[in-house]
Amino acid sequence: MDRPVQTNPQETLRRAQRVEIVATRMVNDAMVGAYLSRFKGRGTDFEELREYVPGDDVRAMDWNVTARMGKPFIRLHREERELTMVIALDVSGSASFGSGEATLRERAAEVAACLAVSALKAGDKVGLLLFSDQEELWVSPKKGRRHVLRIIRDALEFTAVSRRTSFTRPMRRLGRALRRRSMVFVVSDFLPGAEGGEAMAAALGELNARHDTACVQLVDERERILPDVGVIALEDAETGEIREVDTGSAVTRQRFADTAEARLADTAAGLARAGMDVARLEAAAAVAPALSRFFERRRRRR
Repeated sequence: MDRPVQTNPQETLRRAQRVEIVATRMVNDAMVGAYLSRFKGRGTDFEELREYVPGDDVRAMDWNVTARMGKPFIRLHREERELTMVIALDVSGSASFGSGEATLRERAAEVAACLAVSALKAGDKVGLLLFSDQEELWVSPKKGRRHVLRIIRDALEFTAVSRRTSFTRPMRRLGRALRRRSMVFVVSDFLPGAEGGEAMAAALGELNARHDTACVQLVDERERILPDVGVIALEDAETGEIREVDTGSAVTRQRFADTAEARLADTAAGLARAGMDVARLEAAAAVAPALSRFFERRRRRR
């Protein structure tokens, strides 16, 4: 069941409207066109049975009906033109990090806004899953501007119960919730948490086997590079563990950078083995152009 967002309703609505306006301006026809050409018409709906006539595609033959009736019948389908998009947003503790003007959570909300506006312009349904190490909020796919505003509001303001990360339970829950094949965007920093990188990749790969799933990885430069500011206390946003670090040490800064790059490389390799397409979005980068390029790469590749 949906839980209410605990915040000032009027201020939340104004904030969501501002994000929506920016997203609408950024999401141009080229972006929606790339989105449509890659993701529309993925399935078919059964329309009718009729007798075979010369020239029909024999691959459409319904052999069971043909055997019962004693003459050939084919199955006709019509293309499914309506897509369901779901945005799965990581709202665990690490999403609160941000070294620039916006946190990763706020950047994730911008991504969600651009995707939701793209779906709105394409006439598609869009839904939202907020997750940590559990399902935090499920918003069923619907159409309409009011629904898009609700998605942006929750992406910005919803307060998660848990600060930890796990992909296994939320991704399986999402796979079961979607009855028809859908397009899923998982937006996260993809720090795997206690379950480990292999379990994270396996959960995403399992979801991708049932639904067309893509990853948008949010990356902040400060997660890879420590500034030289002396001794500082660093807190793990998910576990609360605090550790003092001497950033004045060149060895410490280099070790930090090496560890961060190794983690990113391991994550990229694990997601690639799981068959995932990944768009890496730096915290300072413009969202809509990055997504547009991502859509276009996928369109050309497939």
